Amino acid sequence: MRYPQGGSLSRHRRRWLGLAAVLLVVAVTAAVVAAASAKTSSKSATVKVGLITKDATNPFFVKMHQGASAQAKKLGAQLIYAAGKSSSDNAGEIAAIENMTTAGVKGILITVADGKAENPAIAKARKAGVLVIALDSPTVPKTATDALFATNNFNAGILIGKYARAATKGKTVTIAMLDEHAGSSVGALRHNGFLKGFGIKGSDKQIACVGNGEGQTAPSQTAMENCLQKNPSIDVVYTINEPSAAGAWTALKNAGHTQSATNVKAGIIDATSQQYPLKMASLGVGAVVNYAKSGKKVSGYTDTGVNLIAKKAVAGVKSKSVAYGLANCWG
Repeated sequence: MRYPQGGSLSRHRRRWLGLAAVLLVVAVTAAVVAAASAKTSSKSATVKVGLITKDATNPFFVKMHQGASAQAKKLGAQLIYAAGKSSSDNAGEIAAIENMTTAGVKGILITVADGKAENPAIAKARKAGVLVIALDSPTVPKTATDALFATNNFNAGILIGKYARAATKGKTVTIAMLDEHAGSSVGALRHNGFLKGFGIKGSDKQIACVGNGEGQTAPSQTAMENCLQKNPSIDVVYTINEPSAAGAWTALKNAGHTQSATNVKAGIIDATSQQYPLKMASLGVGAVVNYAKSGKKVSGYTDTGVNLIAKKAVAGVKSKSVAYGLANCWG
């Protein structure tokens, strides 16, 4: 991950804002389906827990998978993992839900690709007695799953918006917004939160461009290139997450837009709303194992927390230091 730099903005000194919990670069190997097994108790059958993420390469989901695997091993459960080919792979997630239900999982933890597309498959799984918990990305409506363990993504967006407004000192700026994709519930929450925090509406003339970067680096680079063609004088870039911010930065750099710092401990991103996927995953696995043993289903919303991480604090916006971010990365 990159960390923030302070200083005023100009056409050649830009400010980039990321929204996610990616605070370290993690080397990963893509894997669509993997399984982690733990030793079983002689007194009971192994509890099977399913985990489905939007993709298998985003560091956020990689860490979520690691957290779920560790908790399953600790509790003597078996984790069955599947991931979509991309953040919008609804068909892949639906197939994974059906396969896991057939495999006899007691519960499924899922980061839904779309707020509604997976709902019919989720309903079938629940009817078959499977506990379904949404992680990070809520379904629409939220009641389509038994429970939601997630960051308050609207508040996460507000934090980034407030930081951007304070950092630009209330000046009129030119904004690009890179969302995830149409239908993404978490994308809509963060987008609207940013607008709320910045104090503008979606129709504000300061917004020069809104694009979909799919929460991934390469598509976000393309989306940013398209934004720069529309308006080369962009001052503030909001992105759905940090892989998206990395893609935006590449497009800006290639177009000759440079800033005084090099990275966010050294500078691409000024601020990030840090999330805690390890906590989401471990709580989810624990809830499924408890359901298998007691028959008690978890319900409602559990807020897994969010903190604004910024290298340079700004007046009126509560944030934590880069040191805190590194120490609690992925939490």
